[in-house]
Amino acid sequence: MRLNKFIALHSKYSRREADRLILDGAVKINHTPATRLTSVPQAIIDNPHKTYKDFKVFIHGRELHYCKPQSYTAIVYHKPKGELVSKKDERNRKLIYDSLGKKYAHFMPVGRLDFASEGLLILSDSKEVVRKLMESHLLRVYLIKIDSPITQDMITAMQKGIVLHDARLGGHHLNKITTMQVSPMTYTIIKNDRISKLKVGLKEGKNRELRRFFAHFNANVLDLKRVSYGFIHLNHLPVGKMRFFTKQEYTDLKEFLYGDSNKKRKKSALLH
Repeated sequence: MRLNKFIALHSKYSRREADRLILDGAVKINHTPATRLTSVPQAIIDNPHKTYKDFKVFIHGRELHYCKPQSYTAIVYHKPKGELVSKKDERNRKLIYDSLGKKYAHFMPVGRLDFASEGLLILSDSKEVVRKLMESHLLRVYLIKIDSPITQDMITAMQKGIVLHDARLGGHHLNKITTMQVSPMTYTIIKNDRISKLKVGLKEGKNRELRRFFAHFNANVLDLKRVSYGFIHLNHLPVGKMRFFTKQEYTDLKEFLYGDSNKKRKKSALLH
């Protein structure tokens, strides 16, 4: 276990933030700045208990105390169209928690799918898990149907990204966003016709981004279904049903949260 991983495991900081703290001289080991210890960047901390006894790690002068990783639960829900990802709704529309039941009322969603969309929704009882997944650049993959042929302008914008100077089209009528930067996305064209189908991969998927994107080209999104979120895949989970993370998914999640290598995540998150 490298020093940045050790810090991320036992503090609020991510590994990237830990690297910055080390470079800035904010991290000390036994009161010596980590940057002066040439072995620290490559140091392997095999046993956290032993490390905690042999080394005292300080960040901004405060000692970092060893703590056991918190236990948590994560589930996958196949959200149907016509359900709101919210705790309440003034219009009394159906909520995802109406289907999930009281047992999962305290679970928090990783991002949202709008009322008219369906597909994979991750929920967890851990704020840390939810926050880190939401802030990550894991690939979110969607199956989309639009009421238009896929044009070369659309393809170019998907490849290079685009600034939507008027992003109101496709957004919620109460939303105040008027402009939006859409980053390059991966895509596979399944059918290009009067009604077209494609698979699209985004690293964010914010605020009806795909609906706004296609509306910019005068195309309406007829169906939008999220089929994967990084290393988590919807597969054949029926609409309106939930499942717990598999053993492998929990392993991948722990690797994502605390691990040094992200090769497996990148491989599993590729758009096919």
